[in-house]
Amino acid sequence: MANHQPVVVVPNWNGEQDLAACLDSVLSQSVKAHIIVVDNGSVDGSVKLIEEKYPDIELIKHAKNLGYAGGVNAGFRRAIELGAKYAAPFNNDAVADKDWLKHLVDFLDENESYGIATCKVISADGKFLDSTGDLYTTWGLPYPRGRGETDLDKYDDETEVFGASGAASLYRVEMLEEIGLFDEDFFAYYEDVDLSFRAQLAGWKVAFVPKSQVFHKIGGTSSRIRGFTAYQTLKNPPMLLLKNVPRKYFWYATRRNLVAQVTFFISAALRGHLWSAVKGKTVCISLFFKNLRKRKQIQSTKKVSDEYIWSMLVHDLPPNAAKLRAFRGFFWKLRGKS
Repeated sequence: MANHQPVVVVPNWNGEQDLAACLDSVLSQSVKAHIIVVDNGSVDGSVKLIEEKYPDIELIKHAKNLGYAGGVNAGFRRAIELGAKYAAPFNNDAVADKDWLKHLVDFLDENESYGIATCKVISADGKFLDSTGDLYTTWGLPYPRGRGETDLDKYDDETEVFGASGAASLYRVEMLEEIGLFDEDFFAYYEDVDLSFRAQLAGWKVAFVPKSQVFHKIGGTSSRIRGFTAYQTLKNPPMLLLKNVPRKYFWYATRRNLVAQVTFFISAALRGHLWSAVKGKTVCISLFFKNLRKRKQIQSTKKVSDEYIWSMLVHDLPPNAAKLRAFRGFFWKLRGKS
């Protein structure tokens, strides 16, 4: 039986400090939703808080931490069981404007060729942007559009983007059933770009809806784990590239991404995260053949041309890639290129 309420999935791992504000904001939405909290083996008071103060919220409990991808996927699978039309992951350290969900639902209701709608994500203190949609570069590096910019009104036009931030976006369940859920090998970081890339390859579009807004405590979870960012950054971007970049442009992007990965590795080592970087790269290599099989399936079922995908990419480095820009400038100077 179809459930006309959108499903909001809140993955949680030891997030008791921020969880009440998050859930209160989702419960206060102008469009009512079926809310699911997926707890990834928390050892703080998260579960007790939900059971005692939010008895009407569905709680799925995992014995261990399955990461962002595994946590959200449990909620996505439940949304499919419920017959929901839409499902929205929502970070446990985010707070939504009361019309956050309404604007996303309205957009997807009116635009059937779009599989994902994403919102304007603003820092928790309201001082700068976190994301206005994800972009992907020809260097095999994704980045959130507008991150760190202080002009909150700069990106106020509804537009098509390459990808959606997993912090607070709305996914069409029909699309998820077609292309699959988050890739749990990513655990966390870039799994949202991977899903958006697969959506693009399958012919689904992604929209940025600026009227939909949330406030996000950036790095609220990952900052608690030493070396986590280094580990994921050395592991996930090459997997994302291997699975999704079309054959015609694969080696162009791969050569550049290898340079980026060397830079990231050295940077992580200099910050004291050498072991995390080594582990990340080791796991990435160990998953090579598994991801090669995933690539074969994804590329064999794509519905758009390689040229279309290439036209959607940013043909430059991410704005914050200062070290890579310096390296590229040095290389160009050696070649006598301005």
